[in-house]
Amino acid sequence: MALEEGKVRILLRYRWIIFAVLALGYFLVYFHRTSTSVVGGDIADIFEVSASSVALLGSAYFFVYTAMQFPSGVLADRWGPKRTLMVFLSLAAFGSFLSAFAPTFEMVMLGRVLISAGVAMVYIPAMRIFAMWFRNDEFASLTGILLAVGNVGAIVAATPLAVMTASYGWQNTYILLGLFTVALPVLVYVIVVDHPRLRGLPSIQEVETEEKGSPPPGVGEDVIPLRQGMTMAFSSGRKFWPLAIWFFIIYGCIMTFQGLQAGMYYRNIYGMEDYSLLITLVGVGMICGAPVSGVLSDRVLRSRRKVLIIGTVVFTLIWGFMWLTAGELATMEAQGAINFLFGFFGGWFVVAFAQLKELFPLAIIGTVIASLNIFPFAGAAALQSVSGLFVTTGTEVSEFKSLWLFLFLCMMVATLCALLSVEKPRE
Repeated sequence: MALEEGKVRILLRYRWIIFAVLALGYFLVYFHRTSTSVVGGDIADIFEVSASSVALLGSAYFFVYTAMQFPSGVLADRWGPKRTLMVFLSLAAFGSFLSAFAPTFEMVMLGRVLISAGVAMVYIPAMRIFAMWFRNDEFASLTGILLAVGNVGAIVAATPLAVMTASYGWQNTYILLGLFTVALPVLVYVIVVDHPRLRGLPSIQEVETEEKGSPPPGVGEDVIPLRQGMTMAFSSGRKFWPLAIWFFIIYGCIMTFQGLQAGMYYRNIYGMEDYSLLITLVGVGMICGAPVSGVLSDRVLRSRRKVLIIGTVVFTLIWGFMWLTAGELATMEAQGAINFLFGFFGGWFVVAFAQLKELFPLAIIGTVIASLNIFPFAGAAALQSVSGLFVTTGTEVSEFKSLWLFLFLCMMVATLCALLSVEKPRE
């Protein structure tokens, strides 16, 4: 039976309103991820704590975020993504208020932990909802746009946040942040719907079936028990593990440079007092590159794996160039170009989620994507720790050159993993 054209039009329009709400949530994820670097100094002064304590405050985000990835997939699949988003965004708002009114540094730390636990539950439920509202050949483009929005949040958490903190103080800034965060679960409650059928609309899978004459992958699957879903993911061989190892390495390399070593490298090796623009260009590159990779994957090459391989190869070559030219690039323009390209091709990792999604039934897609999402954050924690073995003083070019070589070799392994990955054949 043909679908009602009016309901199909409503479906295709309304899903973008849902996307806008979820993109606001992901903006908040990246904002919180990088905000400690701006407010950390004020927190250290007010509570009279050491730099190592502030560093622990920043790292707490990644440890908690990583630990919450698998639960986020389970809750998205079993409890429902909308309910998961409402509860945990509310938790993030409470954490913001707790940080703002905290009488001690320990309470600030608790607030940070609650914020991280809350925003950690945004990405996977969002992916679950996208899978129910958007076509298969739109998924990579969506994840690219979402990453771009996230990086806008990271940029806003740099200079604009610093201006707000200087004008109003970090505590008042966190109160405003808490108010913004409170609005998000309200928007989720009013606007977000787990599945089009809950609004009396046809499913996107039915729309695809009518458009193409055959159902998309994963349609018609029964509910799959949790243990069986986990087994399907972790025992799937080349469907899962090459992407998992690849993601561990590539995101670990990105965060080791962008999130840890870049500032010290520019300050001590090049004597730059103001290097924030250079680091910001990494985020700008991702904002530009992630949507491009999605469009290439969905519309041009119509292959997730090809885009993944191209991006990984170019990103590896950039690491090789950084190793060979460590301490030798003379101008900020040259550094800025390298950093932009670093972010542009590094951001192509978003197609991995679309590649993985198509290999498994929709019934367990939250669990599968959450399982994959453990690896990038584990890679960031691991490679940042390992980088400390290379950069001991931070004042010698040879230290960074050795680290860049190590990460270049790691990316060669990631390239091999990309080549070993598989994808669902296109019809």
